[in-house]
Formats: sequence, C-alpha cells, structure tokens
Amino acid sequence: MVDRNLDCCGLVCPMPIVKLSKAVREMDSGQILEVKANDQAFKVDVEAWCNKTGNLLEAIEILQETIIATIKII
Repeated sequence: MVDRNLDCCGLVCPMPIVKLSKAVREMDSGQILEVKANDQAFKVDVEAWCNKTGNLLEAIEILQETIIATIKII
C-alpha cells in the first residue's frame, strides 16, 4: 500500500530528486512513497539517491515515457 504519491512529470534533473528529498522528510519510517517522473535521468538518479540515503527502492517500473519508483522510507 502506497502512503504518498508524488508526481514529478514535466520536471527535469535535479528537480525530481529535490522534490523526492523534501517529501521523504515529511514521511515516517516504514511508509511507502511512489514517485512518477518522465525525465529519463530519473531512473539512474533515484537508484543512486536510494543507495546514498539508505532508503529502499522496492520497485521501478517504466511505462512508455513514465518512470514509477516505489520507495520504502527507512
């Protein structure tokens, strides 16, 4: 179950990660955040961000031009 959705479509690097970082600060440990973005750099960026912050990238899905990342907040 997703606790929060974040739509970053139309934004380009680094804004999806900036908005993602802000959203995570407003969430509790164990919650699930789903982020949608259509900047193709987002896939690599969100993987690196999760590795750096320790948050868990549970899934990443690409539907046409949209990248959907599901992240568990640690």
